[in-house]
This record gives sequence, C-alpha cells and structure tokens, in this order.
Amino acid sequence: MNLWFRLLAMLLRRPWKKPVNGLDTTVVKMRVWPLDLDFNRHVTNGRYFTLADVGRMDYVLRSGTFRVALRHKAIPVVGDVWGKFRRELKLFESFEIHSRLMAWDDKWVFMEHRFVRKGRTIGVVIMRGAFRSAKGLVHPQDFIAEMNLDKVSPPMPEWLTSWSQSCDGLSQQLRDE
Repeated sequence: MNLWFRLLAMLLRRPWKKPVNGLDTTVVKMRVWPLDLDFNRHVTNGRYFTLADVGRMDYVLRSGTFRVALRHKAIPVVGDVWGKFRRELKLFESFEIHSRLMAWDDKWVFMEHRFVRKGRTIGVVIMRGAFRSAKGLVHPQDFIAEMNLDKVSPPMPEWLTSWSQSCDGLSQQLRDE
C-alpha cells in the first residue's frame, strides 16, 4: 500500500486517538500489503524506513510537536536513519510501530521506531532529525521547552552517541570531498 494511503488512513483515525506527552510512546497498527514486499516475499528493508515515517507523523501530531513547528514556521528534516532487522514480516501480517522520542543534543533529536508483531520486536529504525525554518535550525532545547518537557535530555545510550558521532564524521568527509 502506498505511503500516501497509509498517511491518509492514519489521519482519518487520528480524531479518536488521545494526545500524548512528548516522552510517551505512540502506536500505529498496520498490515503488510503486496507493494511492501521484495523478491523474497517479505517486507523490503527500505520499506521499514518509509513506514517509520508514518509512525513519526503520528507521534508529531499526537504529541503537539506540529504546533511548535507551525509557530516557528519550521519543517521536519531527517538527518540520518539507521535500521536493525531481527525477524521478517510477511504478506498480510499485522504489526505495530511504536514511536518515541529518545533523546536530544545541541543539534539533533533522536527517535526510535520499533516494529512489533505479537509483542515481539522484529525491527528498529533510529532517526536523528531537526526542525528547520527560514532562519536556520530550531535549537532542540528551545523546541523541547515549548513542548513542556524538561530541557535536559534523557541520557543517550553509548551506542546512540557513537552512531551520531559516526554520522557527523561521514558528513564531514562528504563536505571535504
């Protein structure tokens, strides 16, 4: 099923979903459709990143993040994405995407999207992103404060810090080229 149809389905269900605190986890229920599959008849790796976008949009709407973005005239931008796949999803299987804000630093916010089937995590997508306005990036601490969250980030796991630093290193290498 095309991303646009999934976004529309998520938006149509939204009025019945309760708003959440910015540190809460949101859950979107989905099913695997034929266009999600690769030649091995399971969800293609790249589709997980696309499906995470739907989970992220649900989080942004339900947590009130979109209101803060509107006040700043900012749009969300994804800087880097990483995925870990543990089990496969096959045609017509149902699953959930559990999305949450993990942490933030001076430039980035970090989100986790867990793909869950029958209570078991089958894959995880990690994203670092920011909000950009015509004036540049909106500082994460300012954004977080407007969401009525503590400006101090939850602790970042060592692996997340290392991943972010490796992304910075690759970005520098690309700028140097």
